[in-house]
Amino acid sequence: MNRLIGTAAAVLVCSALGAFAQDTTMSFFVTSANPGKGGDLGGLAGADAYCGALAASAGINGKTWKAYLSSDAENAKDRIGTGPWFNAKGEKIADDVASLHSDKNNITKQTALDEKGNPVNGRGDKPNQHDILTGSKPDGTAAPETCGNWTMGGTEGAAIVGHHDRMGLNDSAEAKSWNASHATRGGCSVDAFKGTGGAGLLYCFAAN
Repeated sequence: MNRLIGTAAAVLVCSALGAFAQDTTMSFFVTSANPGKGGDLGGLAGADAYCGALAASAGINGKTWKAYLSSDAENAKDRIGTGPWFNAKGEKIADDVASLHSDKNNITKQTALDEKGNPVNGRGDKPNQHDILTGSKPDGTAAPETCGNWTMGGTEGAAIVGHHDRMGLNDSAEAKSWNASHATRGGCSVDAFKGTGGAGLLYCFAAN
C-alpha cells in the first residue's frame, strides 16, 4: 500500500512540474522579408497568415501567430496573447504584455531574430533594416499611421515603425523604441520604407 501511495505521489509531482514547465520553442520573431507589397499586407488577417506561414517554414507548428500591428479596429497589444515569448534560440523576450511594453523587455538586435534564428540588419549595417512596421504608440495602442489599415502599398500613406536594434539618430526615447520610433516617409511601398531604414518587416508573436 505504501508503495502504491508513493508511486501515486511521484506521478502527481511529475504532472505538476510538467504543468508549470514553460514552452521555450519559438514564439516571437521578426520576419525575414516583407510579403512583397510593402504596407499592403492584406490587412491584419493577411499579416497574421504571413507570420504563420513563416513559422511553419521554420518547423514551428501548432501555434496561433499574430502580427504585432495596430489598426483602426485593434490594438497590437491586444492581439498577441499573454506571453511569455521566446525567440528562435529560446531566449525570453518578455514575460507578459506589461513587461513587453516596459523597460523590462529583452528586444535587442541580438535577440530580435528572424524565424530562421538569424539576426536582422540594424543601424550601421548595409542595408539598414531596423524599421519594423507596427502602426502603434509606445503602449501598444493604435497610431493613426497604419498604411490604410495595412492595405496600401504605393506612394500614399505612412506607418509607424519601431527600431528592433533600439538605436537611432540620438539617445531619445523614440530613437530607442522597439515599437514606436517614427513614421515612414514617401508612401507605403518597399522602396519608400528603405528611405528611412527599413524593409517592411514585421514582429510576429504566438498568441497561445
